[in-house]
Amino acid sequence: MSTLAAVAARKKSRTTLFFRWLWRHPSITFGGLIIAVIVIAGLLAPWITGHDPYAQDLLDTLLPPSADHLFGTDDYGRDIFSRVIYGARISILEVLLSVGLAMLIGIPLGVLSGMAGRYVDMVIMWVMDMLFAFPGIVLAILVVSILGGGLINLLIAISLFAIPVYARLSRNLTLGLKRMEYVEAAQALGLSWYRIVVHYILRNAIGPIIVQSTLTAGTVILAAASLSFLGLGVQPPMPEWGTMMSDGRNFLGINIYLSLFPGLAIMLTVLGFNVLGDGLRDLLDKRS
Repeated sequence: MSTLAAVAARKKSRTTLFFRWLWRHPSITFGGLIIAVIVIAGLLAPWITGHDPYAQDLLDTLLPPSADHLFGTDDYGRDIFSRVIYGARISILEVLLSVGLAMLIGIPLGVLSGMAGRYVDMVIMWVMDMLFAFPGIVLAILVVSILGGGLINLLIAISLFAIPVYARLSRNLTLGLKRMEYVEAAQALGLSWYRIVVHYILRNAIGPIIVQSTLTAGTVILAAASLSFLGLGVQPPMPEWGTMMSDGRNFLGINIYLSLFPGLAIMLTVLGFNVLGDGLRDLLDKRS
């Protein structure tokens, strides 16, 4: 019994410490809770919603919120609540693939630029500066206009203007870290570039990169919604929040809920990522 009591006391102590940690980091708690709810809602969409997001009922169009349709129905009689919940899947997919692709390309380019220096650094940063010369949404519109609409082309366009962010961040971090004594010692011992980059550069640069990824996620949500709103992103009838807002703008005087609820979903998601990023920045900042 004493052993069981000790185990129970240890678990209780860990739980108490965990909740104390959450209390001391309200930004991480609040932002993480918002993102967790959105992700879980998207994953459990078939069990949360009671309607098919693509099913049309032309006899029940533009209905206000009710017990049967929590957010009302659109101009085709489709349940808005179901479409908003299923839209979370597309938005999270956009974030994961766009940010992941931007990091996969941008971070190696930045590290290579910082480690190689001279002409390699000049060429890589020249290309990144060219991409930075275009406002992000304008560059995305240009790319989508060339490649055409659709989810895949949308992800490519958003990733393209996010790559320079990670390239410049990782370059600056590499330039600072490679002057540290432990890196110089590793070079003196003859360690390979790969081991130095993996064990000494990336391990110490992971904190700022994680913070930047959460902040970029909010930008990705806004950019994807903007392109879809303009008809250059995800195409109907897919339940994407920007596309839903675009479809609802023609009925604002009749039923504002068509655009209201997708807009609130975008706002909450961006807010969650930004607040989470602020909290992680404070947590991972070694100076604090």
